[in-house]
Amino acid sequence: MANDVTLRQLRYFAAAARTGRFSMAAADEHVSQSAVTNAVLALEAQLGVRLFDRHPHGVTLTPEGHNFHQRARDVLDSLDDALREPGFQRYALRGSVRVAASYTVLGYFLPDLLARFRRRYPDVVLDLVDLDRPEIEKAVASGDVELGVALLSNVDKRERFGHQVLVRSRRQLWTASGHPLLQGAAPSLADIARYPYILLEMDEGERSTLNYWRAHGLQPDIAFRTRSMEALRGLVAHGFGITMLSDMVYRPWSLEGRKIEALPITDAVPPMEAGLLWHPRAPMAKPADAFRQFMTYACGV
Repeated sequence: MANDVTLRQLRYFAAAARTGRFSMAAADEHVSQSAVTNAVLALEAQLGVRLFDRHPHGVTLTPEGHNFHQRARDVLDSLDDALREPGFQRYALRGSVRVAASYTVLGYFLPDLLARFRRRYPDVVLDLVDLDRPEIEKAVASGDVELGVALLSNVDKRERFGHQVLVRSRRQLWTASGHPLLQGAAPSLADIARYPYILLEMDEGERSTLNYWRAHGLQPDIAFRTRSMEALRGLVAHGFGITMLSDMVYRPWSLEGRKIEALPITDAVPPMEAGLLWHPRAPMAKPADAFRQFMTYACGV
């Protein structure tokens, strides 16, 4: 029954979804691997669905697991919000905060966090500006915006700014179901280079992708380039090529409902880092500082 689900089970399940491995989830939660495994098995039995696909190299969420993960995160985040800050502080703050963010963080990272911030500070107005990463840096440096949320992994000399990493999202291989690379051990970049590659050019995707390929003395066999995430998902799901992207933007299906598999690789590939930028010397108004502090604790950093 649903009312038998515990917060501990939800926490262990969320850790397994985040890490992609029961062993890593257990290490993060400081419990045995069997505790995580048993929690997931109990949830699957109670819900009557399979939450993870099991692979030799780890686990990936099923479509049902992906939906349940979003609901579980809502429950855990709401509890965390309720426990972390006294209620009187929520309603004492008024004003506005001007925040610039890039496409990827606006689409895949910020919406839930913005909703949580608004619930906590209902009288603070969020003035959002959609800018590319170089424009965010200029706007922060000039004082046009108080805070930027961008892919910090693409920022050169980030010490020019006040900055805080909010999330490190691992990059994994995406393939269609049944792809040969799904068989056996986790593949290397050299294995991946043998197959047609789909390159996402959005948010400086080409620059960051080619950087880590070059670091290994390799290059992908680029068959398609696109600035559309949904086009990329469709091409991967239909078997036109494979790609490597971060878990932040992963969804286990295309718009047509075709399955997209994700699996880790053996080579060391840097994670995608998203985080905050602010002017290192300009005074920060209370609403902006509240937003900065909220983002820092909400992301667990």
